[in-house]
Amino acid sequence: MNIFAGKMQTVAFLFRQTLLILLVLFFSGTNIYSSELKDLELNVIPYPQQVQLGGDDFNFSEELTIVVENNHSEADRFAAEELVSDLKKEWGIDAKIATQKGRKSIVLSRTHASASLKEQGYRITTSGNELFISAKSEAGLFYGTQTFLQLIKKVREGFQVPGMEINDWPDIKKRAAHYDTKHHQDKRSYVESFIKDLARYKMNQLVWEWEDKLAYEKHPEIGAPGAFTIAEMQEITRYAKKYHVELIPLVQGLGHVSFILKWAQYKHLREIADSNWEFCPLKEGTYNLLFDLWEEAIEATPGSEYIHIGSDETYELAACEHCQARAKEIGKSGVYHLFVKRAAEHLQKLNRKVMVWERPMGWKQNSSPVKNFDLAKGLVLTESYNYGTSNFEYVKESKELGYEVYAYDPNPGIEPLFLPYKFKFKAGNKTAGSLENSYQFLTSAAMSGAFDGMINTSWDDSGLHNQMWMLSFVTSAEYSWSGSKPTLEEFEHSFYKNYYGSSAIDLEELYCLLNEGAYYYAWTLERNVWHHGTIGKTHLPDIPRNDNIEYDPYWNKEYSEKIQESRQMLGKMKRALSIIENNKNAGVKNVYDFELYRTLAKLIEHTCLTYIDLSELENTITRAHSLTFIDKQQAYQHLEQAQELIETSINRREKVYNDLVETWEQTRLPKGMSTPDKEFFFQQDRARHFAFRTADMSYLIYDEELLDMEGYLERFKKYMRYYKEEVGAF
Repeated sequence: MNIFAGKMQTVAFLFRQTLLILLVLFFSGTNIYSSELKDLELNVIPYPQQVQLGGDDFNFSEELTIVVENNHSEADRFAAEELVSDLKKEWGIDAKIATQKGRKSIVLSRTHASASLKEQGYRITTSGNELFISAKSEAGLFYGTQTFLQLIKKVREGFQVPGMEINDWPDIKKRAAHYDTKHHQDKRSYVESFIKDLARYKMNQLVWEWEDKLAYEKHPEIGAPGAFTIAEMQEITRYAKKYHVELIPLVQGLGHVSFILKWAQYKHLREIADSNWEFCPLKEGTYNLLFDLWEEAIEATPGSEYIHIGSDETYELAACEHCQARAKEIGKSGVYHLFVKRAAEHLQKLNRKVMVWERPMGWKQNSSPVKNFDLAKGLVLTESYNYGTSNFEYVKESKELGYEVYAYDPNPGIEPLFLPYKFKFKAGNKTAGSLENSYQFLTSAAMSGAFDGMINTSWDDSGLHNQMWMLSFVTSAEYSWSGSKPTLEEFEHSFYKNYYGSSAIDLEELYCLLNEGAYYYAWTLERNVWHHGTIGKTHLPDIPRNDNIEYDPYWNKEYSEKIQESRQMLGKMKRALSIIENNKNAGVKNVYDFELYRTLAKLIEHTCLTYIDLSELENTITRAHSLTFIDKQQAYQHLEQAQELIETSINRREKVYNDLVETWEQTRLPKGMSTPDKEFFFQQDRARHFAFRTADMSYLIYDEELLDMEGYLERFKKYMRYYKEEVGAF
């Protein structure tokens, strides 16, 4: 029986492997795999649906004609102008726009597009003297130009696009990046460059969670100092539209509303008097206030189809006496959907589709499901960590009820500094990183055909710089566009070369080092005490006392494992800093990212050195104690060395922190800043977000500050004066 069972397991395994290969072949629609472009050293993202190599190469020099049709639209003209600009910036190619072909031409056409082209699709074909990009839609034509820019190779005679035909279209039509600025505000120049980066990779929606980063006119106190005005946001919205990116406002509704309810004049609208986190959904004033904010958000985003009302993490839902009574009638989930329905009915009258953080059929798959209550119609469901079954049964059921459903590529992690792209730690065990998780989910979601859209979330809870999310955004862009290919390994390689340039080196190693270093940072000092409630606190070595430099030599014993870990991590951060410097010297693209990586590595390095300094501090006190009976002058000299160690650590912390702030603020406003006209009102909320521990950027060194090394230094110097003057060290 055991032999028979083993044979059956082998047969079953082979059957599954064969079936998997057949499915990949079926869904790919082509026999040309991503390795074909890889062999040509072309790192195209997203990878096209169909690639047929062959035919004449398109060879050209530094002069090129971009041909537009006589009846071209304003959007077609913009695509051509952007192509001219990017060719000059990225390749040094001087191109001109004309309606007639030149000696070497890129032809942009929407009148000669094949009827078989799908929505947002395009076709690229090469010949000896021209490259032809055709599409039925303006977005498709723009996407064709973005792919063309990634097909160019530098050759001895100039430039070349190898002979090929590409037919391309998205598996998922709406591809959104969630952009969370609850704890910071990026400068407009950065926002616009970010939008252009998303468009390069064919993302077409930006769900912007701006909270207090809009200067609301009816309730001006809610907007933070320096917030974008409605006019400015309108300009950014129109800018995004040129790149075929829809800017969708996300103004939190039921929960996540401390930016509203921290103000005394709105305190009466809270579900719980002592918590600024959540509105009471039964109070009329809740809707009057939110309708004002949402209407201004709609005004700020002209032409957008959607609005997102958030409403997740409703920790206090149905906690007040009146809501408890209502929950008995319609269920706790019913109270939630009572709020959503009231909000949706108002916003739908303003011609906006309403997005909400709700999972497909979540109102049924709930510990307190909806009862005796009719849900809002036409909602857009944008969250789920578990779709119930592998065939997305709940998604299909929700769609049958008339809801749009977005595939939810969730937040990679809430770890400070960097994202767990390569691996995560759960309960002390090392597990797959976010890249693998996104790949596994999105490939199946894209090929299922079940979803109307995809949303990649990037919560600002831990205060990462937005550039740290770029690989996450591009991963979602890749596999929501083309779910059947490439392999994750090839995609990751392509990303490093595509985004940072062909000269980029050792980036997979760098990402692994920063991934590991961020976990080390998160589990040092009191950081995890704050975030997860883990018991543990770092102390300072014992300060000497009495005439003979008496002290308790506990520190190196207590923290021996952390000292060893710090020494190991110190070497890894030195390697990370070396990789960063090598790439900067190699002339990579997006070099600002490497400046950001440097600030992270230096902060982690500083943490390592802090533990090593404290270890050496106790050792130095030990040596001073040993010498006090032999040579008090030498003992005092060791105390001076100990003082220098403390001062060095304090000064290093300030230098590292100031450098980090200066680097990050190249693209963002000072965190928690006040202006001459308005003071920032800082009040913590019940979420205990890592980035909101302090109003400014010092949340990154808050735990070092809690050590109070400055106070320790003063107490240490006081003892030194005593030892010198009273004991008679000299």
